[in-house]
Amino acid sequence: MFEVGDRVVYPLHGAGVIEAIEEREVLGERHRYYILRLPVGDMRVMIPIAAARQCGLRPVIPAERVPAVLDRLGDPVPPMDPNWNHRYREHADKLRTGDVLEVAAVVRNLSARLRERGLSGGERRLLDQARQILVSELALASGVDREAMDALVERRLQGEPSATPPADRAGGADARAGSSDGGDGVRP
Repeated sequence: MFEVGDRVVYPLHGAGVIEAIEEREVLGERHRYYILRLPVGDMRVMIPIAAARQCGLRPVIPAERVPAVLDRLGDPVPPMDPNWNHRYREHADKLRTGDVLEVAAVVRNLSARLRERGLSGGERRLLDQARQILVSELALASGVDREAMDALVERRLQGEPSATPPADRAGGADARAGSSDGGDGVRP
């Protein structure tokens, strides 16, 4: 079970901080919910505690794993299906897993395709979503702001092997929100 202040990832939405645990009545039944604040778009999401595992809610990766995820962005791009619809489904399935390495692979693959031949509108939206999810988790894990992490991701996608995150300033995924980060787990 998660606690208030825990940094978590909600697949298809990104990383955020559990802001509260509340009991609410929905359709005549009382349930306990995690209230998750996602910094991107300042969105708040209610996730039933009983269904958190089925929803794919998981802790943000530890800071030590960030370099391996960034390395995935520089891995060779595998051959992709020429049919955009098949590519879209394959990448959407990877994104739904919630696995950070799969999300990084989607960002890598679709970014390469964008540079080489362009993307369909659906694939472009999928790339934007995958990148937002990836950057939000890596930023929270490493304690850097989203803009700096997005720039770092871009450098890795451009082939800079030495692009690594700065030293962890937020204490990694185990740190609680509420310090100098304004309580949202994200640096201003």
